[in-house]
Amino acid sequence: MRTLSSTDLPEPSVIGPGKPGCPICGGVGYLRYNVPVGDPNFGRVTPCVCMQGILQSQASERLYRFSNLQRLQHMTFESFSPHGRVALSPMAQRSLEQAYNLAFAFSQTRSGWLLLEGGFGCGKTHLAAAIANFSVDHGIPTLFLTVPDLLDWLRASFEGTDERFSQRFDEIRQVPLLILDDFGTQNTTPWAQEKLFQLLDFRYLNEMPTVITTNLRLEEIEGRIRSRLSDSERVNRVRILAPDYRQPIKEYASTDLSSLYLHSRQTFASFSLRENEHLSPEESKGLRVALEHSRRMAESPVGWLVLMGSFGCGKTHLAAAVANYRETQGFPSLFVVVPDFLDYLRSTFNPASPVSYDRMFEEIRSVNLLVLDDLGAQNATPWAREKLFQLLNHRYNAELATVITTSADLPEIDARVRTRLLDKRLCTICGITAPPFHGARPAAVAGKKMRRTKA
Repeated sequence: MRTLSSTDLPEPSVIGPGKPGCPICGGVGYLRYNVPVGDPNFGRVTPCVCMQGILQSQASERLYRFSNLQRLQHMTFESFSPHGRVALSPMAQRSLEQAYNLAFAFSQTRSGWLLLEGGFGCGKTHLAAAIANFSVDHGIPTLFLTVPDLLDWLRASFEGTDERFSQRFDEIRQVPLLILDDFGTQNTTPWAQEKLFQLLDFRYLNEMPTVITTNLRLEEIEGRIRSRLSDSERVNRVRILAPDYRQPIKEYASTDLSSLYLHSRQTFASFSLRENEHLSPEESKGLRVALEHSRRMAESPVGWLVLMGSFGCGKTHLAAAVANYRETQGFPSLFVVVPDFLDYLRSTFNPASPVSYDRMFEEIRSVNLLVLDDLGAQNATPWAREKLFQLLNHRYNAELATVITTSADLPEIDARVRTRLLDKRLCTICGITAPPFHGARPAAVAGKKMRRTKA
């Protein structure tokens, strides 16, 4: 029978890597097989049981160094909020919960591929890092790389010897779990595209577990890679609709699309019911009802609110007050004048535009609270009508909170949009009949208006 012994190893008094005073190895940390000459284990040593914890800790440290997770160790499933950090729309919350559930399930099985899509700051990197941290904690060699870093790493190896590059590339494609973060942000040179395809094609054909995060839409990804990612039998896909929780407003302000900064003084506190203007009962009631519904929308953005009335009646003030209130509470919203929105959409077709049409349109239609000012004031071209319908139809189906102001009558609005506005289950229409706010009107004029109203 083979036994283990510390015979022929350093004396127990010698300080070794093992546990000091261990009754088995005396602190040496290793034992020799006590077997006769000729046995395959003759001369071999094995770690003592007191070394198991030490070796496991050292292995864990090596895995973390290899995984490139040093700065992401705080991103775990426990630190991720599947309900979001802000008051999300039902559709955005469902997408976040689905992403969390798929990521957690993947961490348990490491089967197939997982593709996490979504805008900047939506949580996809956190979930990918949580998978990596969980796997490393359970002894699974894992490599977490942003795609630009991966390509830089490969280029550095490529500038050396062919043998060095081949070894580095093979290490990456053979790693038991590979996580590629920010796919699509890399410089798409032919060389980069070819290396990425070779890497992903190898892992696809060999069915090796892989996680990819991207802010691109699938149709924007290079065709050969897209065909692999479109395999529904092997790839679980989820698009996270949550906004950037780190900078909910600044991203839109940087595009000059949001004009809320022009309405910073238009709050509920500064809104006037114009009690000194001798408004008719109908006009006063319209203002009060619109104010009440606007406050409700600001406190709990649910459904749609449509503010209708002539120019200067106060509808834009109330719409801006809703957005300003949400911003003071730290929640994302976007205030857009419809003609400006269409102009900005058109500008994305310029090859020099820093923002793609698809990405910008997706961000706008998925924002938690969207305020569309002056619907109906745009140039009613077929293209403009189609873009507005696509935007509003998406938000209607997703039940995303939306505030719309318009000076147009309902019959003047595109029929497809009008049917959505008339859905009382989702939409509240407030008609403001008060005249433009330019100060108090003469009493005689007010009296004539009241007599006409009674007639």
